[in-house]
Amino acid sequence: MNNPTVAGEETEQPSAADARPANPFRYVVSPGFAGTLERLRGTLLLTTYQAGKLMAVRAHTGRVSTLLRTFDRPMGLALTGDKLALGTRNAVWFLRNARDIAPQLDPPGAFDACFTPRQCHITGDILGHEMSWGYSPEAGVGETPPDAPPTELWVVNTRFSCLCTLHPDYSFIPRWRPSFVSALAAEDRCHLNGLAMVDGQPRFVTALGRTDTPRGWKPGKADGGVLIDVPTNEIVADGFAMPHSPRWHAGRLWVLDSGQGELQVVDPKTGQRDTVVRLPGYTRGLVMHEGYAFVGLSRIREKAEFGGLPIETSGEPLQCGIWIVDLRRGVAVEFMAFEAGCDEVFAVEVLPGIRWPAIIGFKQETIDGIFIVPPT
Repeated sequence: MNNPTVAGEETEQPSAADARPANPFRYVVSPGFAGTLERLRGTLLLTTYQAGKLMAVRAHTGRVSTLLRTFDRPMGLALTGDKLALGTRNAVWFLRNARDIAPQLDPPGAFDACFTPRQCHITGDILGHEMSWGYSPEAGVGETPPDAPPTELWVVNTRFSCLCTLHPDYSFIPRWRPSFVSALAAEDRCHLNGLAMVDGQPRFVTALGRTDTPRGWKPGKADGGVLIDVPTNEIVADGFAMPHSPRWHAGRLWVLDSGQGELQVVDPKTGQRDTVVRLPGYTRGLVMHEGYAFVGLSRIREKAEFGGLPIETSGEPLQCGIWIVDLRRGVAVEFMAFEAGCDEVFAVEVLPGIRWPAIIGFKQETIDGIFIVPPT
């Protein structure tokens, strides 16, 4: 791993789209972190519910810049085309990339995207965790054209131990729950948390325990985690320490064994687990892009929830930030580590082909002056 270098919190001139108070986050990045983002022509998004921020991590001329927007306990992120879904404490926000607005922002020509809030769906505090865009659960095999854009948002409803979708008439519609959970109840019985989609439908989920009582997963959190096949409701693998973020990528099933600080590959037929890389933090939040895995890392501050995990026995200080893993070599190659302002990362997403986005939030004057209307 390269030696870290300090990156300033802002590298561009202040603009109307970026107007905000001083950035409370302090971070260091490895020398090649910014160059990797530039080479991949993308921007990273991450959420931290501890700090209440949605953060865009952008790079230009070898420097890193962060853009912060405030939301109430932001967690899950899901992107499809120009639409971004963001899960918060009691609602899901939908932001649209207004490509026609971006060139008009100050300074002109600086931004190649502008995500603006368009809709909000009130869910109540369902402890919504990961989210993914897919197809309607009513769609049968072969009924959806292979090139059709996904239009259904699937949400991991942790409080009710189920997968759900949204409907304008209801807080949510329950669609699936583990076979060992006997009833739909607001009791966080197994801490269902992660979701992997395959062909637009939920295929694998993670939970912190195979339990059916209110918060019954807590006593066995160090080794009771499970990976479940959704269509069959069978356990694919178990023995995880608080697993998160299953993903189906390049024909393989990946998962974060968070309490071990590991990125693993799992054989869905046999349950065989192989460690790809071990990282210096509680791993949660995962996205794959162009041969790399972007992994969120967190420190363990809340001992009641996260204490007693195997990663604590290493004796090494835990890190918070984003680590980039070269999937071809199975090694961590670059990182961004937070030294202040942030102790946990929840979700990580890539905006492909977008190098310098603006995000219009609510606690800034610009929302009052952004109007998106059809041409007249």
